[in-house]
Amino acid sequence: MLCADVPPPLLGPSVLLLLQLLLPPTSAFFPNIWSLLAAPGSITHQDLTEEAALNVTLQLFLEQPPPGRPLLRLEDFLGRTLLADDLFAAYFGPGSPSRRFRAALGEVSRANAAQDFLPTSRDDPDLHFDAERLGQGRTRLVGALRETLVAARALDHSLARQRLGAALHALQDFYSHSNWVELGEQQPHPHLLWPRPELRSLAQVGDPTCSDCEGLSCPGNWRGFTRLTSGYFGTHPPKPPGKCSHGGHFDRSSSQPPRGGINKDSTSPGFSPHHMLHLQAAKLALLASIQAFSLLRSRLGDRGFSRLLDITPASSLSFVLDTTGSMGEEINAAKIQARRIVEQRRGSPMEPAHYVLVPFHDPGFGPVFTTSDPDSFWQQLNEIHALGGGDEPEMCLSALQLALLHTPPFSDIFVFTDASPKDAFLTNQVESLTQERRCRVTFLVTEDPSRVQARARREVLSPLRFEPYEAVALASGGEVIFTKDQHIRDVAAIVGDSMAALVTLPLDPPVVVSGRPFVFSVDGLLQKVTVRIHGDISSFWIKNPAGISQGHEEGVGPLGHTRHFGQFWMVTMNDPPQTGTWEIQVIAEGTPRVRVQAQTSLDFLFHFGIPMEDGPHPGLYSLTQPVAGLQTQLLVEVTGLGSRGNSGDPWPHFSHVILRGVLEGAELGRVPLEPVGPPERGLLAASLPPTLLSTPGPFSLELLGQDGAGRRLHRAAPQPCTVVPVLLELSGPPGFLAPGGKVPLNLRISSFSGPQDLDLTTSVSPSFALTSNLSSVRLGQNESAWGRLWLEVPDSAAPDSVVMVTVTAVGQEASPVPPTHAFLRLLVLAPALQDQLAAPVTTPTPVFCPFTLVTQGRAGGDMAGNPWWGTVGGGLLLLGLASW
Repeated sequence: MLCADVPPPLLGPSVLLLLQLLLPPTSAFFPNIWSLLAAPGSITHQDLTEEAALNVTLQLFLEQPPPGRPLLRLEDFLGRTLLADDLFAAYFGPGSPSRRFRAALGEVSRANAAQDFLPTSRDDPDLHFDAERLGQGRTRLVGALRETLVAARALDHSLARQRLGAALHALQDFYSHSNWVELGEQQPHPHLLWPRPELRSLAQVGDPTCSDCEGLSCPGNWRGFTRLTSGYFGTHPPKPPGKCSHGGHFDRSSSQPPRGGINKDSTSPGFSPHHMLHLQAAKLALLASIQAFSLLRSRLGDRGFSRLLDITPASSLSFVLDTTGSMGEEINAAKIQARRIVEQRRGSPMEPAHYVLVPFHDPGFGPVFTTSDPDSFWQQLNEIHALGGGDEPEMCLSALQLALLHTPPFSDIFVFTDASPKDAFLTNQVESLTQERRCRVTFLVTEDPSRVQARARREVLSPLRFEPYEAVALASGGEVIFTKDQHIRDVAAIVGDSMAALVTLPLDPPVVVSGRPFVFSVDGLLQKVTVRIHGDISSFWIKNPAGISQGHEEGVGPLGHTRHFGQFWMVTMNDPPQTGTWEIQVIAEGTPRVRVQAQTSLDFLFHFGIPMEDGPHPGLYSLTQPVAGLQTQLLVEVTGLGSRGNSGDPWPHFSHVILRGVLEGAELGRVPLEPVGPPERGLLAASLPPTLLSTPGPFSLELLGQDGAGRRLHRAAPQPCTVVPVLLELSGPPGFLAPGGKVPLNLRISSFSGPQDLDLTTSVSPSFALTSNLSSVRLGQNESAWGRLWLEVPDSAAPDSVVMVTVTAVGQEASPVPPTHAFLRLLVLAPALQDQLAAPVTTPTPVFCPFTLVTQGRAGGDMAGNPWWGTVGGGLLLLGLASW
């Protein structure tokens, strides 16, 4: 098809929306928002990635009308900043949480930014379109997008987001590091997202591409060159005579003639000699990013694309089930709750998007069953029956670890068992994995003396045998609920309750003591407040801010409805709850457990990072947990700001973060939060001094602030954090694992808080052969050590199976240091797919017609090898055969 066959150019709604988002620039090219300290007014990789995803999500919402709700209108979103909260409220309904979606975008954005920091990627010119390696860069870009598809189809969405972040980084870098903008191009390159045809009109080896430039700003140094080129950075590879440099303070090649450079990474001439073209490059990079997202949407379908970016307000449903002979009641309870959730939420916005089921017994566990089809999940669950017995300890933590590998982040996992763990040695590793995955684990444990004969017990069991469950629940923000057979069905109702948009309200004092009153705060953005009390309870009372009290008697009281199942009490408060300070007192034998939860859309996400200010791309290197001795930044993203009521009301805001010790509840420190960017984005930052993070151990995060009316806001992170003693980094190959292959992995371990004598251990799930050249290390302060591991993938490895490599560093006896874990997820790819990824594509080339828009839905084509692309979105019309 020729471009002449396409309607004449026009600026359709998608382009208008893009122009609104670009004016004025809010913050690419530099990695993330932290980069703006070095170059204010620049647009970052994070901005480009999130804006592109929001645009394609809006297009998806416009083309797929919400069931039972009014149609979305594009004009309602023009002229204002596009926000995830607003999109979700318009499509799913007011108050629908966008937290999971924003967390998924955060994964992609951080993987994008990491390309500038990871030792395996930061200096590779192919991954940044540097050093005139444009063909090689295109090959790596297309490969990363293909790998995104493969991982998404294998339901490993975390790995898919990592590969997508890497692909977007390279794609966006092309427009900053090459001279595409200088050539006067007004649209993205037509062939970057496909392996064919060969890139044309490229600079040749002997072509001089730049003239000498003495100053920081070099607007005319590209000599009017008419072929496509890119700048050289550093000394690897060395810059040939006459070639352009990347440029900037940290580029050693820019001091060699011809001096200067052509990068457009930022608005700062000290970093970007072509800073004056930054916005033009950012516009094309944004259009190209929208094109890439839309391409993935076309190949995955709307359902698959929504799973990739977690475009849903609903949580996943993940069960870990003990299937030994004594578990009949518990299995039936799980079935009843699963069936209730499936039936009540089918077709609604809160229908789970992902289902996971892992059975276990002794000595086995698994296999894992994952699906997005509720009927398939129910059929699989219905086939599970309690069979066999065995000694009481079971392989519970191994099954839980398997569930964590396959459960999306920010999910709840429910474990049904009546036995202690046989694999308690995994406790610390599973604790760390729950925090890395941000998943909350709730154990429902039945201990009924009347059926003690149902299990064979080889020895007298310790009363402390359930402590591993307590440790995992504490680390994940979950809980352990002990009950009996006759109550398990009622207690299991918390499964459905926990899948709502719940926050746990902080208690003051945080450690509950029998007979001592404690308080919690209720603000106007909370609803459906629930108090859960667990233990050997004699009595309790709850008092609202008006002084009205309710005791422990079952039934409906003045404040709410109380239910009682054995040692488990649940009080559902009347809606709307009175705002202000509430008080509770519990009388019990031992230490009672109290948890107060409520529904709200106002919540927050967070991650930690290390400022990287001494390189060509200043930004924040993301960490899962803070490291002892390091100056660490806390980045907070507030979700649900649209729940403030009327659009004209002031925004809720948080002013301080409290760090609190988990075990004793003492406040460790209080640090001010500083806004980053416009208030509607809800981005905040706090600098955590090394003295505050000097001692390894768990702590919780609490945010303090005010709503639009000046009333107190108090939110707590759903799970605690841990200060780890060393920085442990594990990286692998950029592609996939092949059966029968052997791949190298890189390990770096660094200490910033003093001398460390450490032992290193490795493990891999499933049990592939893994060897390492580093088993112990002695580190001084600010010292690092490097190691190499080799992973052997057997010929029998299952295609599309997830492999997790774990490295653990633990202090030797003379130097006791808490364990630190590094996790690396990899995916096994079938040989046929490996060949498909590597093979050249011989299908006809898509035709690219700039500025042509079709916004009334896809014109044709789908995932099943159909002959042409329809409207892919973002203002780009692609026709011809799908090339990948």
